[in-house]
Amino acid sequence: MSADNSTDWHVGWAAAVQRPSIGFHKNWAEEGFADRTVRQIVRVTAGGTSARIRLSNRYGAAPLEVSGATLARTDKGAAVEAGTVRALTFDGAPSVVIPPGAEVHSDAAEVHAAPFASLTVSLYFARPTGPATFHAQGYATTYRAVGEQLAEADPAVFGETTVSWYYLAAVELADGGPARRETVVVFGDSLTDGFNSTVDANRRYSDALAERLAAEGAPRPVLNQGIGGNLLLNDSAWFGERAVGRFRRDVVDQPGVRSVVVLVGLNDIGFSEVDLPTYKPAPDNAVADLIAGYRDLIAQARAADVRIIGGTILPFQGAEYHTPVAEAKRREVNAWIRDSGEFDAVADFAVALADPADGDALAPTYDSGDHKHPNDEGYRRMAATLDAGAL
Repeated sequence: MSADNSTDWHVGWAAAVQRPSIGFHKNWAEEGFADRTVRQIVRVTAGGTSARIRLSNRYGAAPLEVSGATLARTDKGAAVEAGTVRALTFDGAPSVVIPPGAEVHSDAAEVHAAPFASLTVSLYFARPTGPATFHAQGYATTYRAVGEQLAEADPAVFGETTVSWYYLAAVELADGGPARRETVVVFGDSLTDGFNSTVDANRRYSDALAERLAAEGAPRPVLNQGIGGNLLLNDSAWFGERAVGRFRRDVVDQPGVRSVVVLVGLNDIGFSEVDLPTYKPAPDNAVADLIAGYRDLIAQARAADVRIIGGTILPFQGAEYHTPVAEAKRREVNAWIRDSGEFDAVADFAVALADPADGDALAPTYDSGDHKHPNDEGYRRMAATLDAGAL
């Protein structure tokens, strides 16, 4: 719906959507919205002179009415740059109803955005939405205000916040040039999503990779399609559809994708080692099952002529689900990723971030404190580990 097929679009920013859930941080997904304006800030990794948004009601149980939408350049926090607010339309109308399970594009709007610019998307929901399709762990502040505040200049109106994104699946850009097939997607679980990175600082490894490529004179869009807690082989109420199931939608079907970096499997290894309700389902996956899952991703990528780079699973000694059994699986999986030759290339994150004194643990300088997720410097190190030529 509302797609302009005459323009060569590329995705400047994207997030993998998931079903409504409680999540690790306060969010509004289960309650949804009624007579509320939601203002969301995203940083694009490519520029353009026109833009459109993609909204998702993939996990909605009823039609979703979006009563209005605007796009603007971000000033600071909930404030927008004066004179940049653009009202968005959908097939020429100021509102749109999205069927359950569907996605829509807005019409194009003139918005001049440079690479690494932040854009503000405001959505108004006049009537109750029901539980909201969302992305749980955005590590960026989202704002909410009472009533229709789409063009509101005073940031104080937006007095409520979370760090999740709602209904917003992508911001797409066009610059009038030819279509280019150069987009890099990073795909996986919380290590890709950027868990424990600094909120509002754009310090995920995808951000660092985009900045690195631009600094090296080879700029290209880098999309983050990680979901915290995601599993390679099983769906989760909290942590999204299994990686093998969402790979086509979140990677292959993105416009202009040339390569994907896959980093997933830690939760498939670790969840079965502890008895926590949030870690269900938690089957005891054999390494052979995980390898079959990776082969599924490889086959999907090859069928679409997308290069696929395998990331080794980071050390996690000291984390709540590190056990001798889990460690043995990690080592065996990583050996297969490195040595099988089945991926087009390998990003050896495990070696790059390991403690020199103990290869089963993250180096303290890269550890965010939970012994499995990197800090900002660790995510920067992950981006530096990738061979740009492999992309």
